[in-house]
Amino acid sequence: MESRADETLPPAGIRLVADTALDRRDRGRLLIGGAPLRIIRLSDAGAEILAAWLDGAPLADDGGARTLARRLLDAAVVHPVVDPIRDPDTTVVIPAYNDADGLPCCLASLGDLPVVVVDDASRNSAEIAAICERHGAQLIRHDTNRGPAAARNTGLGAVTTSLVAFVDTDVEAWPGWLNHLVGHFADRRVAAVAPRVRSRPGDSGLERYEAHHSPLDLGDNRALVAPKNPVSYVPAAALVARVDAVTEIGGFDAAMRTGEDVDLIWRLVDSGGTVRYDPSVDVEHSPRRTWPALLSQRRKYGSSAAALGARHGSRVAPARCSGWSAAAWTALAAGHPIVGLGVAAGSAAALKRKLDSLPDSLAITARIAGIGHLHAGYGIARAVARVWWPLVALLALIRPRTRPMIVAAVFGPSLLDWVRGSRPAGLIRSLGLRLADDLAYGTGVWKGVLETGDLTALTPDFPSGSTQTFETQADSG
Repeated sequence: MESRADETLPPAGIRLVADTALDRRDRGRLLIGGAPLRIIRLSDAGAEILAAWLDGAPLADDGGARTLARRLLDAAVVHPVVDPIRDPDTTVVIPAYNDADGLPCCLASLGDLPVVVVDDASRNSAEIAAICERHGAQLIRHDTNRGPAAARNTGLGAVTTSLVAFVDTDVEAWPGWLNHLVGHFADRRVAAVAPRVRSRPGDSGLERYEAHHSPLDLGDNRALVAPKNPVSYVPAAALVARVDAVTEIGGFDAAMRTGEDVDLIWRLVDSGGTVRYDPSVDVEHSPRRTWPALLSQRRKYGSSAAALGARHGSRVAPARCSGWSAAAWTALAAGHPIVGLGVAAGSAAALKRKLDSLPDSLAITARIAGIGHLHAGYGIARAVARVWWPLVALLALIRPRTRPMIVAAVFGPSLLDWVRGSRPAGLIRSLGLRLADDLAYGTGVWKGVLETGDLTALTPDFPSGSTQTFETQADSG
């Protein structure tokens, strides 16, 4: 029988893989990576244990090893790989509204899993009911439309299993998808886990665009999900969670029509739960059928930022970087590149003093400072294109000399993505589509801000301790 202390540790038998950005130095005793970026020092024994894990050895049933694994998992320098579970104790909850086209395919893809469909006052309720009866799904109906958050809460109330899988009607899963996700819940800290949500492939221009730029597709890297992490949320289009964890925080916020899944994830994390993104499992999501519908979707996503900002503060900041990086890029945008380079060099010098005790401190400083400034520049540029474009358009009119930098900010990240292989169309069309996508999202952000009067969604975040973009930890393993 496990002790109470053991319940906080990851389970024996799981395997661990390195985060894609992890940099191991000094014979594996020095780790640079994680979220937030940090430096972790390991003992010789700890470095040997980690090397064995990364070579495929399972986590042993040993208190010291499991404690080290917990530390590295919580730092997001490694991620768990779990075995599938044969009989997942899970009920699927599907919020449905008018989608009699997607629901049959969704239900068929779920196999024999118990399913609760909540019809959120659909206009074609009789058709929804017939589909549920044909597939053996339990049906609950709202008399008035209350939104997907309320529908999921209603379905959650009918669940008697320990786990719940929220799945949208326009999602199709694959056989065994759930079996490969629920193994994460052997770690009692895990409150929720999400697969990768790919956009369904197709030949139309819209389908090709969504295959590269769907906001539901969070990429192919495993991640620890938390506010301000590289993967800061996961969508409820496909999400598996502990019933008690979701219930204890009051379920989804029914007052939110969009962004309710982001809010739920952040509240789960605030309550002490761990949320993981596991792209080794994927499901398919149907894109919108027309370009106006897609842009309307993006606008609605943007409109949730103000409500999230009112609830969660700077977590929704459109850009996040140190004061050093902000000053360096501002100087460059103002036409003073020498000043910008000087500020960047000053930040590197301040960081170098903190790292002098480490082996190869100059190279480590260059890596941390360089990557930090580049990431900050990319984030600022994306904020210009997505959120701040009304302001920078005004700036371009007042200060013509800023126009080249503004154009670079608006199109630079999209051009970089295209060069890296994200090519839904030719270069000019790809840049134009991405610009329309960004403008629609930003329109939603400004609409939400004007309606609520909350400026958080427009305000950049400059974390305190701007020269310390990492944490140092020693390990006793």
